[in-house]
Amino acid sequence: MTDEELLRYSRHILLDEISVEGQERIMGSRALIIGAGGLGSPVALFLGSAGVGHITIVDNDTVDMTNLQRQIAHSMSRVGQPKVTSAQVAIASLNPTVTVEPVLARADPTLLDLLVAKADVVLDCCDNFATRHSINAACVKHGKPLVSGAAIRFDGQVCVYDLRDTKSPCYACVFPPDEGLTETRCATMGVFAPLVGIIGSMQAAEALKLLSGAGRPLTGRLVMLDGRAMEFTEVRIGRQAGCPVCGAPH
Repeated sequence: MTDEELLRYSRHILLDEISVEGQERIMGSRALIIGAGGLGSPVALFLGSAGVGHITIVDNDTVDMTNLQRQIAHSMSRVGQPKVTSAQVAIASLNPTVTVEPVLARADPTLLDLLVAKADVVLDCCDNFATRHSINAACVKHGKPLVSGAAIRFDGQVCVYDLRDTKSPCYACVFPPDEGLTETRCATMGVFAPLVGIIGSMQAAEALKLLSGAGRPLTGRLVMLDGRAMEFTEVRIGRQAGCPVCGAPH
């Protein structure tokens, strides 16, 4: 680690749970972020500022004026640009030593299979169930930890799914793919701007804990936030033997 890096990451290094060794693990790691919107913005900025060595960001959308109420990685000057390149610019302004790989594409199963295999941690910051289940299936297949977040209106949730822990469920254990859940979108339901910052920051924290080895991750614990009352609720969840994704040996 160079003198400049020691200075830049000194506040992490001072933490006994991270120290030089943990920061070096962060710097040598690869994170995959699916979605560069409300949740993906704080995730990308915090992982970039913390020095995650290689960050891949996947999104097929462009920056719109309506995004700027909450998607803090983007700016007025980048309206109309792909969100992935806008996020790349934002990270570079904070920490130019981080390698950012923008992928302007929809996160379909084929692309996810390729990208998840190379990642050390995967962060689900998307906004639809089909993509969430595709992300989960790829993480189960490749044995990668998944940090999942969601936010709509005043309600948010965060959980870590990590099948390296034999007791951990996968996303499909909690939200079965055949359950037929109704899609809810910010464009029609609205979302409280700071909520995505809170949930996205929690996702970034969980990813950095997983990469550095610090603390106890939210594996098997679904944390839900009611932003109206600022009340957190935690539900412990376990692996389901009948899960169509992780229930059978893989």
